[in-house]
Amino acid sequence: MRKIRTIILILLGFGILTGAGLALLGYLRSGNAGLLVESIPSSSVYIAGEQVGRTPYEANLDPGEVVVKLIPDATDRALAPFETKVTLSSGIKTNIRREFGETEETSVGEIVSFEKIGGKEVSISVVTTPNSAQISVDGTVRGFAPYKTTSITPGEHSLVISSQGYIDRTITVKATIGYRLTIVVKLKPSEEAEPPEEIEGEAVEKKVMVEILSTPTGFLRVREAASTAAKELTQVKPGQRFPFVEEDTENNWFKIEYLPAQAGEEGKEGWVTGQYAKKVEVEPTKAASPSATLTPTKKPTPTPTLVPSVTP
Repeated sequence: MRKIRTIILILLGFGILTGAGLALLGYLRSGNAGLLVESIPSSSVYIAGEQVGRTPYEANLDPGEVVVKLIPDATDRALAPFETKVTLSSGIKTNIRREFGETEETSVGEIVSFEKIGGKEVSISVVTTPNSAQISVDGTVRGFAPYKTTSITPGEHSLVISSQGYIDRTITVKATIGYRLTIVVKLKPSEEAEPPEEIEGEAVEKKVMVEILSTPTGFLRVREAASTAAKELTQVKPGQRFPFVEEDTENNWFKIEYLPAQAGEEGKEGWVTGQYAKKVEVEPTKAASPSATLTPTKKPTPTPTLVPSVTP
């Protein structure tokens, strides 16, 4: 009987140690960074110059900056390889999707990644090639690339990236509290698109601006958020026009770039109420705002720099 009890205790102890070891292993692995690479057609995947597999390729890697290169399989036509540098973060999965064309110009794809920012903020940033592509979120035009917003709810969203002469691209992503979701998108030129005829005196493309309307006070406050309770950043005057960044359609506010980017500094952005502002389209040559004298109540805080669907 004593012998049986001893054997049971040994087995029980072994089981506890095994369970603890597995738990520790899982804990250590949780510090890894995820990478998912997909391509059409299939391709060989190289990381840091070493072939690690073929698409679809998925792995847990050490966090840090890596160079990923994709060499497409041979077809009846030569396809352009793809190489990019990405920063892998602990506990976060980064997606690379690529559809190869004969040249870089005719290739298409996106890189989707998360960056932990903490707090309760939800953030999305979109960078596109070509630049200034239109960004629609859940069927509503929200602005133009490079686009960034914190006025978005957690959960799944459908993004449509479009630009004249290029094929629209739809991406489904999941925004998460405490993370900045960054999407770097490369659009494919439309084969059916014809170069627009240049007509003297007629602009090929127009820029969306926000025009400040007449107010009872003779000025309009620019605020840090889309709310009259938000911190005042500066004041703008009726008749001035500023680049449109995004729109809060639910509360009728516009986000504008009230101070252009300077050497070594980003432009400054803020919100104005739609009660005393409207969107207008202007010729590129007329896009500059009239000479504006800003009167900040306090020194504005510089907009933080953004760095580039998966759930963290």
